[in-house]
Amino acid sequence: MKQLFILLFLFSSVSLFAQQRDSRVREYLPPTRIVWQQESQLIQGADHLLLPGNGQSDLANRSICRLTSTDRQHPAILFDFGKELQGGLQIVTGMPSSHEPITSASVGESVSEAMCDIDGANGATNDHAMRDFTIRLPWLGVMEVGNSGFRFVRIDVLGDSTELQLKEVRAISTFRDIPYLGSFRCNDERLNRIWKTGAYTVHLNMQEYLWDGVKSGSSGLGWGIYIREVMTVSTVFGYNEVVPKSLDLIRDITPLPSWMNGISSYSIWWLLIQRDWYYYQGNLAYLQEQRSYMTALLRHLISRLTQADKRDWMGTVSWIGLPVRIHPLSMPAFNR
Repeated sequence: MKQLFILLFLFSSVSLFAQQRDSRVREYLPPTRIVWQQESQLIQGADHLLLPGNGQSDLANRSICRLTSTDRQHPAILFDFGKELQGGLQIVTGMPSSHEPITSASVGESVSEAMCDIDGANGATNDHAMRDFTIRLPWLGVMEVGNSGFRFVRIDVLGDSTELQLKEVRAISTFRDIPYLGSFRCNDERLNRIWKTGAYTVHLNMQEYLWDGVKSGSSGLGWGIYIREVMTVSTVFGYNEVVPKSLDLIRDITPLPSWMNGISSYSIWWLLIQRDWYYYQGNLAYLQEQRSYMTALLRHLISRLTQADKRDWMGTVSWIGLPVRIHPLSMPAFNR
């Protein structure tokens, strides 16, 4: 009996500690303005959706926006959430006469993107992150959908003779709740805005892992491990676990002699980022943990340089200064 109890305890402990806890926070944002309406005579109470919400459907069914389609006319509405964000969409519905109304939602970083159809003619796609999808909404309920970078959202009623009741349409912003430690200020306000935009862009890319963009990053691992982005993290936010966490992930999913993401330059950038991360943070213990992989990668790179296929390599090597910048002797921490 005692042994059975111990086994059950160990099993529950493993299950408990095996769960992944999100390191980000979620904020719910109402739209700041309505940019455009289609068949506006079929839309009532749209301004209610600009008010702060609580994410809860209720039987009072007040402060409702109603969109009612006909067999020929289908209303639509385009929202602006005021800023670029990474996340999804929360839709709270009322009690329409049409149960489970079918709608479409399109998100975009610009008005033109949110208004652009995916028809194969204009280059718009759902690759990496869904930006255009069809939804069957609940009657008197809440639905959360999407995972992309956006600012604008368009909602269309698709069905004929259909009523859609919207209590709330809110953006779900997911981000790491961290302070801005670095700052920049000069007498040119445009440069000040450029700096803030760059810092905020990197902040958005600091999701569970470090991405190169709030759309393309969500589709793959390691694409965001760029040297300038990591330097921005160090300068603006100081130490953050997203950098070593991402560096370790791309290392662990790339056994040698494979290249990170199938591209030799990414493996070289990984080496340079390790160097700069050490220079910025001074964490010798973390750098020493990379010894076996890093030295093996360096040997692999050097072996390629001594082979006959230098035509494929000289461009990469010459612009990055490989023999000098990532030679083991140039990283004194390895010699301690």
